[in-house]
Amino acid sequence: MQPQDVTVAAAAPVPPRRVGRLGLLAAGLVVLVELVWLLAELPGAALASDLGAVTVASWSMAACVAAAHRHPVPLRRFWSLLAATMGLAALGRTVWTVERIGADDLPHTPLIGAIFTLGLITGTGALLSSLSAPRSAVGRARTVLDGVIVGLALIPIGWVVVFRDVAAADLIDPLRSFALLYPMLDLMQLTILVAVAGPARRTWAPLTVIGVSLAIRAAADAGYVSLFAHDTYAPGHPIDVCWPLSYLLVGVATGYPPPPTCDGADDTVESPLPPWWRVALPYLPVGGAIVAVLLSRRPTGQTPHLVFVGMMALLGVLAVRQGLAANENLRLVARLRRLAYSDQLTGLPNRLMFTRRLRRALRTRAPVAVLLLDLDGFKQVNDRFGHAAGDRLLISIAERMHDVVGDAGTIARLGGDEFAVLVDGGRSVPPERLADRLLAALEPLPGEEDLGVHPSASIGIAEYGPQHTSHTDLLRDADIAMYAAKAAGKSAYRTCTPLLRESAVTRAELIADLRRAVDERQLYLEYQPIVDLATGTVRSAEALVRWRHPRLGPLTPARFLPLAEETGLILPIDRWVIHEACRAAGAWRERAPEATVAVNISAAHLRRPDLIATVTGATAGAGLAPRALTLELTESALIEGSDAVLERLGQLRELGIRIAIDDFGTGYSSLSYLHRIPATELKIDRSFVARLDDDARAYATVEMVTRLAGAFDLAVVAEGVETEAQHAAVTAIGCVHGQGWRYGRPVALAELLTTLTPVDAGPPRPAGRSAR
Repeated sequence: MQPQDVTVAAAAPVPPRRVGRLGLLAAGLVVLVELVWLLAELPGAALASDLGAVTVASWSMAACVAAAHRHPVPLRRFWSLLAATMGLAALGRTVWTVERIGADDLPHTPLIGAIFTLGLITGTGALLSSLSAPRSAVGRARTVLDGVIVGLALIPIGWVVVFRDVAAADLIDPLRSFALLYPMLDLMQLTILVAVAGPARRTWAPLTVIGVSLAIRAAADAGYVSLFAHDTYAPGHPIDVCWPLSYLLVGVATGYPPPPTCDGADDTVESPLPPWWRVALPYLPVGGAIVAVLLSRRPTGQTPHLVFVGMMALLGVLAVRQGLAANENLRLVARLRRLAYSDQLTGLPNRLMFTRRLRRALRTRAPVAVLLLDLDGFKQVNDRFGHAAGDRLLISIAERMHDVVGDAGTIARLGGDEFAVLVDGGRSVPPERLADRLLAALEPLPGEEDLGVHPSASIGIAEYGPQHTSHTDLLRDADIAMYAAKAAGKSAYRTCTPLLRESAVTRAELIADLRRAVDERQLYLEYQPIVDLATGTVRSAEALVRWRHPRLGPLTPARFLPLAEETGLILPIDRWVIHEACRAAGAWRERAPEATVAVNISAAHLRRPDLIATVTGATAGAGLAPRALTLELTESALIEGSDAVLERLGQLRELGIRIAIDDFGTGYSSLSYLHRIPATELKIDRSFVARLDDDARAYATVEMVTRLAGAFDLAVVAEGVETEAQHAAVTAIGCVHGQGWRYGRPVALAELLTTLTPVDAGPPRPAGRSAR
């Protein structure tokens, strides 16, 4: 009984827990007294045996009734049926005692048989009502049949063990022949309990205690049948104590608390597979039954009638059991087929089914087209609102797509936020028109714009033609077109053309070349000076990576860094840049000891725990003080960072590394994240600086950012300063440092070393764009 179940009433001063313990102690004392009485063969042993059994069974019934009231609703039927079972046991034993007194023989009457049979039914019902029992009617029927198989297999085995040496004349009495049913029914119930108990490490303790009770009762019934068959049993035999002992254990089981999962809280926990022996349990005794049939044959060659009937019944039950198993296997195969070929979230066909249908469509030689749809910005939905909101969005999009496509094609979810539509046959709707309809259907409904949980989509279209050798070529072309739609500004569709296909091949080749670029020393750095606007002195230099492609010549970062970000190659590139930039800064320490070097860090690298080791290793290897290195990070990379990322940045600041927020103002500028990020400087994006000449709002923005940086004690670098007017404007606003072609282009290290002396603010350099 749980502590919260204990109540104290004014009319009942004794706590219920204490009452339960007193009842258990009294019932245990009754069993002990009965045992001593029977072993000592005291007068009235038979009556003492009967009274002890009735008393303990009655107490166990009361304990089960109390447990039914005390435990949660899912367990009440279990305890109520056990209470009925114990009540029938007490009633049957009472009738037995009344009919035995004054009778010359044991009272094996139909009434007593009916009472005990009804107790068998309620006891089996209790086991099938336990929380771990099968919930389906088929599962429960299979469990009962398993028990019946074990019970029927015991008939020929018991015949050989018990009745083989009994004279044939003594077996004419039907009671002697059918007495074997008692242990058979016990083993049937015990088999059912084992089947429903679940894995040993998760079995509810009361089921274990009840299993011990059933085992004791089975042993007692088997002993009783053997003694009765040989005319050696008399009421009051010491074996009689086993029945009240089994009733006592049922009462003991009521003292355990309900399982913590009785409310179904662990429905999401996957149930472990049962051990092999539990699956084979109903079939193991069948082999012994076959051997027993051969051993039970009489000298005349005939098989005893009871054994023959039992084997026929066993074969019939086995046939029914196998029929249920076959039916369940068919349903399981159908379910596995659904799981294998459908998406569990949206109910649409999955990638495997889509591929099968696409290959089948291509074999028909009919016109075939594939529309590949990928959501734009779906990751932001998951990050901002959680995966549950993302799942709801995917379901909504699947429904809208189904309404649009209808019978014009087959929709599938290929995975994540990627969908596909197969258009084959007569093409009642052209693929381009279908793409237009899909884009229109996926636009936010009224009110959804404010929620911010409805991304747009990019669609790629590929039509099967002579250039395709298989379905994989068609899917590849659809993928190429889809990425072209994303590059075109998203929320659009593109059809794959030879030009797009050629561009994709070039892109793939460039990625392959980029994988070799670091190892083959094709990358190099250029440095753009960052000057003190007041004195013109070079205070720092930003390291900018370049690629000297062996076939295409020098490539700007815009050509290869996006590819590096997509493929993960940005990580080794970042590591190489950090080490190379620190070595370069070590080379100008004697010329300009206070000049620092700035390095751009990708968002992917920022999330890696080895970033600190990379940075400290680079500065230590170059003999560079940590304060001489500045890591530049974009706003979006910082805002998407987790608490672990912020903690990592804090550790870098503690080491002395400087943190700059690059392109400030182009992301999701927020005062809240300025409080959290341990930055040391802001770099005003060149898009604002470029408009200082003729845009008052741009001037006000730069001025506001400068004041904001001052409030946060952050240095300010104005990027992209290219004209004298822009230089004058950022100087007047109060920016401390400037960067751009006005002060110097990105150059090699040797040329940069010549500029590490004070420079004047003389004539403007040639106007142009600041390279990155």
